Amino acid sequence: MGKTIVEKILSHASDNSDASAGEIVNARVSFMMTNDAVGELTVDAFEKLGGIPWDSARIAVILDHYIPATTEDAARTHKLLRDFSRKHGMHLFDQTGVCHQVMLESFVSPGDVVIGTDSHTCTYGGIGAFSTGVGSTDGAAAMATGKIWLRVPETIRVELIGKLSPHVHPKDLILHVIGTLGADGATYQALEFSGEGAATISVSGRFTICNMAVEAGAKAGIFEPDNETKRFMAERGREGVYFKSDPDARYCKHLKVDLSKLGPQVSCPWAVDNAVPVEEVQGTRIEQAFIGSCTNGRIEDFRTAAKILKGKTIHPEVRMLVTPASQEVYMQAVTEGLIETFISAGAIICNPGCSACFGGQGMLWEGEVCIGSHNRNFRARMGHKNSKVYLASPETVAVSALSGKIEDPRQH
Repeated sequence: MGKTIVEKILSHASDNSDASAGEIVNARVSFMMTNDAVGELTVDAFEKLGGIPWDSARIAVILDHYIPATTEDAARTHKLLRDFSRKHGMHLFDQTGVCHQVMLESFVSPGDVVIGTDSHTCTYGGIGAFSTGVGSTDGAAAMATGKIWLRVPETIRVELIGKLSPHVHPKDLILHVIGTLGADGATYQALEFSGEGAATISVSGRFTICNMAVEAGAKAGIFEPDNETKRFMAERGREGVYFKSDPDARYCKHLKVDLSKLGPQVSCPWAVDNAVPVEEVQGTRIEQAFIGSCTNGRIEDFRTAAKILKGKTIHPEVRMLVTPASQEVYMQAVTEGLIETFISAGAIICNPGCSACFGGQGMLWEGEVCIGSHNRNFRARMGHKNSKVYLASPETVAVSALSGKIEDPRQH
């Protein structure tokens, strides 16, 4: 029986060279990451384990959730993490962007095993790495030993056929998949996106899709690396190991999606799997629009939104926040004139980081409605418990910001 890409990566990284789904492995970690959301808990657990890192060059501490420091407690946490990372010679990324975008820009390669103390660490599967989020104690153990104890997950194959239509984006695809599977439909399983349609999706789009795999309960999301991956890695000066699933690999479930038949999707309050075609919520009044986060804050997303907003003005009753995923994205957006387009349209440009996605900026009051390109719309995550958040693609967010209500981008 053949193996899936996840089984191959975890076999390669462990002493069990023939690991299959359901088996326990002690896998070698390529990189470990923590951020300011749970970094203090991770440091505390690490110190209790002896306080000696396995390899400082493979550990990154990233300040991204509360930056610049929004409270006195956040400032204290930042000081602790700065001192900790410098003491041990670890990589410190201080207010340079969302942890997942920074990791992809700086470290991760195909075939890697990457552990992060953040649930959206699964983003890195977009280039064929096995990456997953863990709690602070497991993160501390990986930081100290360079290994992680894992049960090899079963894999759901999401077969993509055809090609996305105009005005339909990878975000629409993953919202549809989450809506189909449900919030717990892939618990401790891997979502493997493959088929002829996978090659038509950009690397940036693959990051978006894998980022949100956890919203269906998945342990990981992953694409097999291909020529698109090679181009991305060549730009970064890195290579990696290109694993692929065997033709006779065993899957626990098979989901087929015809991309050509998919339309724009929107996740409604207060659950990501409450995904519906945009037509069902078209006309819903909004007070805020947000483009950014580790899900859709990359240059491809900004180009899409700027194309909609160029020469136009955001609705006078809408606040629009635009947050680059990293300083690199920010600088490129400046160079291409995208930031000028956003400002001219009336948007507010926020510093790179998690921003409104985590409630650090753009908080909502009771009864207010936001449509955003981020990954979670849980009650009270972005402010008042009776505010509402809808999730959509950057294009849907942009057209909605212009009209003051949720719009179908195909009719714009």
